[in-house]
Amino acid sequence: MTTTRRTALRLLGATSVAATAGLAVQTTGLQPAAAQTGSPSARVPKGLRPGGELDRLIADMAARDVFSGSVLITHRGRTVPSRSHGMADKAQSVPNGPDTLFGLASVAKLFTAVSVAQLAQRTKLHYYDTVGRHLAGFPAEIADRVTIHHLLTHTSGLGDPFGDPGFWEVAPTWTSVQQVTEGIGEFVRKETLAFPPGAGTQYSNSAYHLLGEIVARVSGQEYHDYVREHIFRAAGMDSAGFYTLPQMREDRRIARGYYRPEGSADRIDNIDEQIFAPGAFATCAEMERFAHALWEEKLLNPAYTWLTLSPKMPMLPSPGPNPPAVFTGYGPGATLAGDRWSYGHNGGSSIGGVVELVFYPDSGYVTVIMSNYEMESIRGIPSLARKLIVEQG
Repeated sequence: MTTTRRTALRLLGATSVAATAGLAVQTTGLQPAAAQTGSPSARVPKGLRPGGELDRLIADMAARDVFSGSVLITHRGRTVPSRSHGMADKAQSVPNGPDTLFGLASVAKLFTAVSVAQLAQRTKLHYYDTVGRHLAGFPAEIADRVTIHHLLTHTSGLGDPFGDPGFWEVAPTWTSVQQVTEGIGEFVRKETLAFPPGAGTQYSNSAYHLLGEIVARVSGQEYHDYVREHIFRAAGMDSAGFYTLPQMREDRRIARGYYRPEGSADRIDNIDEQIFAPGAFATCAEMERFAHALWEEKLLNPAYTWLTLSPKMPMLPSPGPNPPAVFTGYGPGATLAGDRWSYGHNGGSSIGGVVELVFYPDSGYVTVIMSNYEMESIRGIPSLARKLIVEQG
């Protein structure tokens, strides 16, 4: 996802307020790797182990002040490497560690998607429901034509409220969760579609904000309360939560975001560029637990777990030889590299934070990468981790 310099930072907070042609696959659900027959060898490749190729890459990047954050890789629930480098708060000399809370940015869309699936599983809503079935204030072209399926798969034609004219003049005046939710909703309701629903693909923060509104309307709970009860608590994510700007300033567990302004050699703290909007924060270990809870069918039944993860819309391949096949699912992305499926999401800011969560149900791996530097700060880490996991003999 590409953002402007001004809007990029806000993805750490505001996107989590809400915060891809299908393949016919026969399955009875995704089971934990340990329970699968014929699963790959339990032997972890040397490149993933402490002191291995990946560990050395991360240490070198940290030594050059390219990377600051935490990395956790587990195999069948056991830690392979767990590393933290750099500072969570430079002014207060607080180092990053395993208990540091990082802003999840667009990775928080996974919570929204799972919330929708839980409500669909309970027949409280349906994927073919239109926006107008649950929410008011939209023109007919949106109310009667955009469906929950379109919203989940970024095929609605809606855009990004953070880039809408006037947004950043109004957003700093919001001082409550209700003001944030209603304020963003007002901007989304003024948007026009970039293309007819289903006729194209455009990453859409507006779409996921509306999904958050639908979760609240259908469940009868404020969105953040619903996620805390039905996802964080269910997955054992004890310190994960939605933190507002005052809490971000005071809580020493939360990593500050840092970036280099154009023309500067030094990074600065981005806290003064934040708005009140509650952002999702979690530790590496908590996101690892979320991945297991999702694929091991603790958050959804087998049918809805597969429905959430299974490939929907194909995405353009990345540059280079033999790129993996990448699809959007109902929230998580689905990637086929070699003969290995993986699922996950990434998100971040060009001026202060990036997160990537990827899990491999067939072999039991989970990788969590969190940085409180620019999006470029993790470059090379995810691809090397994937290569070592996929090429495992």
